[in-house]
Amino acid sequence: MSVARILRIYLEKAEVERARDGSYNLMNRIKSAFEWQGFRVEFVRNTLEQRLKSAGRRGYSLFFMQDPFHDRALNLRLAYYFPFWRIENTNERWAFDVARKTFDPAGLETDIARKWANRWRGFLFRGKAAGPVREGVVYVPLQGRLLERRSFQHASPVEMIETVLAQDKHRKVVLGLHPKEAYSETELAALETLSGKNARLSIARGGMEEALRTCDYVVTENSSVALSGMFFHKPAILFAKVDFHHIALNVAQIGAEEAFARVAAWQPDFDTYLYWFIALNSIKADTEDAEAQILAAVRRHGWQI
Repeated sequence: MSVARILRIYLEKAEVERARDGSYNLMNRIKSAFEWQGFRVEFVRNTLEQRLKSAGRRGYSLFFMQDPFHDRALNLRLAYYFPFWRIENTNERWAFDVARKTFDPAGLETDIARKWANRWRGFLFRGKAAGPVREGVVYVPLQGRLLERRSFQHASPVEMIETVLAQDKHRKVVLGLHPKEAYSETELAALETLSGKNARLSIARGGMEEALRTCDYVVTENSSVALSGMFFHKPAILFAKVDFHHIALNVAQIGAEEAFARVAAWQPDFDTYLYWFIALNSIKADTEDAEAQILAAVRRHGWQI
């Protein structure tokens, strides 16, 4: 059955205003791509009520970082770094298209990848990633809900920290609190209890780039800090599902003992992976063919455009 040639994009209030006045480049490119195909494009406030109404509306819906819960909706999400984006049929990162692909560096130009990674390394981290060292530190960037094990996690964040201390008995362990997370008193008390019992453990808020520059490796549930750590050529151990799992050591797959035994010597081709994962598997909104990339993405997910 044909779908009405209408696209509604659901955004926060400020983004709706930017999209409507033409100052939001990505929205300009999406609007242009769909208008070339004869669509009318509307920008809508991203509220629960409006998203629920979208199921009964004619046309297609594009949600910003929300579950595309009906068959005419897709999810729009930043691919970690501007101006790279993804359009997916789920909001679960571990089910994204790129997460299901196999990374094979053999078919990629390593010189091109290295030049790309060096350029973005300098841009993203302002030279701080140019001289990484290893100072006997494990960096553990935390997210939220520290006491809870969620369905996509191998262990709760606090259990993860306990595993780090049990498996790596010599290095210092720095816990990085998420700058935008409001931790409860109970959660903070649990971290203080752990640090009080182990002199190697410390708690920090901020300082991510310096921590990535000096740590030996990163341990996290699925924080994007681990992906940033790859620009510093730091290996990662993951305790949860995510889309950038391909060259990380995954506890759910190989077990904690094996992951920690291998991490010190784990040196995959970071630059080629970053080039493949970001540049070759996302929509770059500031390129000449951005409209073509956008249309290819929605067609891949079944939209009749």
